[in-house]
Amino acid sequence: MPKIELGKYKILSFYNDSEIVPPGVDLIKAREVWSEASEGSGVVVAILDTGIATHHPDLTDSIIGGYNFTDDDNGEPSIFEDHNGHGTHVAGIIGARNNGVGVIGVAPKCNLLILKVLDKRGAGSYDQLIEALDYAMKWTGPNGEKVSVINMSLGGPTHTNELYKTIKNVYDAGIIIVAAAGNGGDGDSETYEISYPAFYEETLSIGSVNNDLVPSVFSHTNLNLKFMAPGEDILSTHLNGQYVKLTGTSMAAPHASGAVALVLNLIQKYDQMLLPSQIERYFSSHSRKMDFPISQVGNGFIQLN
Repeated sequence: MPKIELGKYKILSFYNDSEIVPPGVDLIKAREVWSEASEGSGVVVAILDTGIATHHPDLTDSIIGGYNFTDDDNGEPSIFEDHNGHGTHVAGIIGARNNGVGVIGVAPKCNLLILKVLDKRGAGSYDQLIEALDYAMKWTGPNGEKVSVINMSLGGPTHTNELYKTIKNVYDAGIIIVAAAGNGGDGDSETYEISYPAFYEETLSIGSVNNDLVPSVFSHTNLNLKFMAPGEDILSTHLNGQYVKLTGTSMAAPHASGAVALVLNLIQKYDQMLLPSQIERYFSSHSRKMDFPISQVGNGFIQLN
């Protein structure tokens, strides 16, 4: 089976300070709906990544469970500790808790299910990804919770029938699938770059913009791109209780996943089987339109007001 891996991203700087709301949270106008959306409370987001720093003070209370699908820590399923930092950064963007220090995520009261599919090098296999997707679809929490959102800030270059079948099953189960579009772009809207699973129509493929809402040069362009979100110089949680700024579509996708968690609490009545399409319609109707080709920005920049 083909391999999956993290896209290229860069560490910009470490950061320690009093509690702040990173700019991306306000760019998508998350704070404007926090009260009405209960900050994402009760929504479970599964993060398929390199694990999580389980003792990070901004994240400990957000973790509802997890499973290790890699060989890290001797392959012990119950140890989903992050030895890379990428998954911890993604988790903080989605659900870092408001605790008076550090950073706050887009949906700071959501619950995180940590499914470790990438090892300390950021590498994994499609088999591990498929197992984790199936696990997320069938998972039930201690109080009957179910996964509503899956975030995948990862990708591979190859389509396989097995992966697509699993993605389709998850979609049909009413779970919203958010995937990073990919970081191999060249800035040309007429040349298309493809990464899986983001290229599958059933996913919300998320590209990256900078803080001026200009598409990132590295962000993949293609006709299955759905929406854009902040992906440059993003401040979030990291290893050893630290905070770091990273850049990549890996950072854009969790902004969208956190936004989904909020929208789920804004939609009072919904049909579970139609939920993914309802979320896409919500984002389409609220998004900020951008003066760039569709292949470069999809349906626009995610907004929550």
